[in-house]
Amino acid sequence: QLQLVESGGGLVQPGGSLRLSCRASGFTLDYYNIGWFRQAPGKEREGVSCISSSGGRLKYADSVKGRFTISRDNAKNTVYLQMNSLKPEDTAIYYCAAKRRVFSTCVLAREYDYWGQGTQVTVSS
Repeated sequence: QLQLVESGGGLVQPGGSLRLSCRASGFTLDYYNIGWFRQAPGKEREGVSCISSSGGRLKYADSVKGRFTISRDNAKNTVYLQMNSLKPEDTAIYYCAAKRRVFSTCVLAREYDYWGQGTQVTVSS
């Protein structure tokens, strides 16, 4: 009953943009910190960006700073990840996840209780 659903992935050329969405079903996101993670084949899942429950605190991995923007609309029960200037190295399955309370450790995947199924992002010419 508690579910996160990602959407917006696809195939894009280098330099292009995609907007990912993460919508909660069965619960509201108001009290949750949300993280975006990605995992490429043969690699460990890594944190991309996080946003606090209020939207007042943001974190970005160094590899995406200046290119990605995380935001949320609690009224729509949705979190977004705007991805610009995409590079082939961004190719991965992107997941959103939700956890409560502590935000400072939002880059640690093991701390999250709820995960989406992921959406594939492929950056290729």
